[in-house]
Amino acid sequence: MSNDEFDPMFGDVERVTPLPIGVGETMTPGFDQAGDGPHPLGHDLDGGVANTSGGAWRQIGRVFVENKLAVVSLAAIAFFLLFCFVGPHLYVTNQTNTQLALQDSVQNAAPGNGHPLGTDPSGFDILGRLMFGGQASLIVGLASALVATVVGTLYGAVSGFAGGWLDSFLMRIVDVLLSVPVLFLLIALVTIYHQSEVLLIVVIAFVSWLIPARLIRGETLTLRTREYVQAVRVMGGSGSRIVNRHIIPNTVGTIVVFATFQVADSILLLAALGFLGLGVPAPQTDWGTMLSTGVASAGNGYWWQIYPVGICIVLVVVAFNYVGDALRDALEVRLQQR
Repeated sequence: MSNDEFDPMFGDVERVTPLPIGVGETMTPGFDQAGDGPHPLGHDLDGGVANTSGGAWRQIGRVFVENKLAVVSLAAIAFFLLFCFVGPHLYVTNQTNTQLALQDSVQNAAPGNGHPLGTDPSGFDILGRLMFGGQASLIVGLASALVATVVGTLYGAVSGFAGGWLDSFLMRIVDVLLSVPVLFLLIALVTIYHQSEVLLIVVIAFVSWLIPARLIRGETLTLRTREYVQAVRVMGGSGSRIVNRHIIPNTVGTIVVFATFQVADSILLLAALGFLGLGVPAPQTDWGTMLSTGVASAGNGYWWQIYPVGICIVLVVVAFNYVGDALRDALEVRLQQR
């Protein structure tokens, strides 16, 4: 059996002969099995039907949703954002005035009697303290991760694209900074300068941009030899245009995955500084500072000052790590399900 098609060039009828593709099956070149039209190039066939449903973002979302742990983790992140930023408006407590807290409540009170999670040595309500401290932890974690990702991406892209002596010089700076222990550098910087939330964001970002710089630099060394980058060069495109329009957009997968993991790392770094007494200044607090206060009272059996904040830190960090794993799988073309 054959199909008759009109030849637009010669005006006559062209005889198109089907090709056998299996027992009892034939395929007409350039046409789908239903005869609806030609297959777009590069699309896979599944049972004679082109698998073209959805674009790139829909495919990324589909792969991400298939990871159930990532979906649960994303829901957990959303819960903690609401808990920390919306919760204080629903569960109103005093978290800034120590004298008023001592007057209105009892120190180290066990859960109950108007305090679902008890109180701390200053008389602050633990549940409200978790919300108040979570705001600082999440703000510092998200902001420092954003700053570190932007700086590291630009630094690594410029270094890899420039190449030569400039690349070597910029990477030696990164190597020197990476050789310094992160926690030691953090403690030194926080001790020298006056503690503040902005300073903690800058300091944590300062020690966190080094890794993305090396990652993006490696990606750039590969991308700068691609044909489309060479074509832009031949057409007279500037280096900044190549970096901004072609190099960085093609490393978006690496950038997004790193940013997700960096949020978790930044929260842990802030918790470590807070545990050492170098967190956000009073009357503000963060989860690390709360954990340090709870450990000091652990010998007296005040478990409610340790476990709730410890569980919050663990859940948030694990949630961001699972989301990062899922984004890496979804954005990595070689791991996407076809």
